[in-house]
Amino acid sequence: MDVYNLSTVTQFILIGLSDLPEVRYPLFLAFAIIYQITLMGNGAILLAIMTERKLQTPMYYLLANLSLLDMFCPSATVPKMLKNLLTEDHSISFVGCALQLYFLVALIGTEVFLLAVMAYDRYVAICFPLRYSLIMTKVRCVQLVSGTWAAGFLNSLLHTVSTFSLSFCRFNHVNQYYCDIPQVVALSCSSTYVEEMLILVVGGFFSVSAFMITLISYIYIVSTILKIQSVEGKHKAFSTCASHLLVVCLFYGTAIFTYIHSSSSQHSLAKDRLISMLYGVITPMLNPIIYSLRNAEVKGALRKILCQNLFIEHMFRK
Repeated sequence: MDVYNLSTVTQFILIGLSDLPEVRYPLFLAFAIIYQITLMGNGAILLAIMTERKLQTPMYYLLANLSLLDMFCPSATVPKMLKNLLTEDHSISFVGCALQLYFLVALIGTEVFLLAVMAYDRYVAICFPLRYSLIMTKVRCVQLVSGTWAAGFLNSLLHTVSTFSLSFCRFNHVNQYYCDIPQVVALSCSSTYVEEMLILVVGGFFSVSAFMITLISYIYIVSTILKIQSVEGKHKAFSTCASHLLVVCLFYGTAIFTYIHSSSSQHSLAKDRLISMLYGVITPMLNPIIYSLRNAEVKGALRKILCQNLFIEHMFRK
């Protein structure tokens, strides 16, 4: 091995979405708009939950945390991606890459756990409505949410330390618009067996566990709803979990499609990178739209905030 191969990598080069100017600028405009919609939509949900007293329940407390995650997750990747679309410099420092990977994996992991907790909350609400307030107390709710954040960030810390303990000697072009575990591990010039096993065992265990909690919760939910005699009762029970079910399907559907497509398709790498945005950028934008359209209480709170803002603005103009 020559001296060049032994040199230590101090920065990585992120492969952008496109190097064609006629495509880069429209992409910049499109994703800048999507990012702004994501921040405003999730910010509006947060504001509605904080200001409307009747929304300060466990269900909406969990939704507030989901909105936070949907604001933070694209914020870990989109600003850097937008900068890369406008400049020729696509480099990111070794530490910067590690931090980006850490926060992205932590936030996505936390969202996986949170969706499972939200499914459990809906399970208790529909299957044990009379005992709901006794089971989902404020203390229990805070404990569950704290656990999801702690689990997400501790899981990410384990993977990040393991990934960046590898040796990077020569190649530094990350085949993605952000630093992700598979793409960074692929650049290592040392044995990646331990990290691959860690991803398979630890990551697989947490992901499958969270998915099974969500799936089993909805099996019981659907079973309970089908036993309700009245059509009105069935509709009311289903409406309490419809928004969350749509969000779960969207999150897992786009994530599974992204990774299956990336591992099996023969399409261009640029198309693969665009598809990888489905659950990292598009889903966080759609979540507040789903909840605001499917939930009458959220729509009412948002309408109330909008009317108050318009009234205040009108008073100041006078």
